[in-house]
Amino acid sequence: MVQVEVRPIASTTVIHHGRVGSALRAALRRAPGLAVVLALTAAAVPLGRLVPLVGGPVFGIVLGVLAGLFVPALRSDRCRPGYTLAAKGLLQLSIVVLGTGLSLQQVARVGGSSLPVMLGTLAIALGGAWVFGRLLGVRGDTQTLIGVGTAICGASAIAATTAAINPKRSSVAYALATIFTFNVVAVLTFPPLGHLLGLSPEAFGLWAGTAINDTSSVVAAGYAYSQQAGDQALVVKLTRSLMLVPIVLVLVVLKSRSSGSSKRLPWRKLVPLFLIGFLVAAGLRTAGLVPLGWLPALSLIGTVLITSALVAIGLSLRPKELRDTGPRPLLLGAILWVLVAAGSLAIQSFS
Repeated sequence: MVQVEVRPIASTTVIHHGRVGSALRAALRRAPGLAVVLALTAAAVPLGRLVPLVGGPVFGIVLGVLAGLFVPALRSDRCRPGYTLAAKGLLQLSIVVLGTGLSLQQVARVGGSSLPVMLGTLAIALGGAWVFGRLLGVRGDTQTLIGVGTAICGASAIAATTAAINPKRSSVAYALATIFTFNVVAVLTFPPLGHLLGLSPEAFGLWAGTAINDTSSVVAAGYAYSQQAGDQALVVKLTRSLMLVPIVLVLVVLKSRSSGSSKRLPWRKLVPLFLIGFLVAAGLRTAGLVPLGWLPALSLIGTVLITSALVAIGLSLRPKELRDTGPRPLLLGAILWVLVAAGSLAIQSFS
């Protein structure tokens, strides 16, 4: 008589059901916070499309802060698991999706003519953040986020850096507020200044693409000057976005060393998965595997994801964290903005 052993099957079944049950419990814990995040995102994204100069991400963090301030129940421990998932997981996913907007063919077409200006303004912004951050007493995560946001691409760079180094919520809020303020100033002042200086459309496009942060503001300033200037500014801006890759890698390494750990850093920590996803997405776009008809929808998805993450960060923020920092980050942002704008013009004149 042949006996059949069924115990391993039963054991496997128990394990399987245990995992399913654990995943279900985790999902239920995150549901209240995610529901709040999605409700506020549903308001922030249309507002951002209505006022593109501000953008959905800025509206998202503002609505999150206000909702948490006026409805204290939204900052309860019951909602926190959902906020944590949105602030980290959705933020990383947003960077991957935004990578589909970058074609490496466009980067190649920009060529060496814009590279000295891009590298020069990158060095000015990061070096200025280090020097003036120390002088003003703006250190740590806030200094890093304002420097990277000014150097590369505003909210997207702040989001990528946040996903890599996990800074304090107040640092993210201050960096976004600073970048937004000088985006508005740039859109209003760059076109008349460009005409006053007699810049050609190509020169203005290079200036706007290297000295203005968020894509929406670059587009607004560039096309306000001329069609040709807008086209040039947009391509330069997309090329500048690729600088995210080496900057984030360096920040991850520096963050790991500052933690005091003597262990060898695993490659998954050294090269964050969301950064690999960003490069893969850009590669797929370059290879023509992302249809052009998909790009508007992918751009919207990326905006929704990053806005959701910033809503969650805003909901988790405590007003005291902002009050304790004071106006010095805004002053640091002003100094860096002037340095980068002047530096871009100066490098162009000598190249």
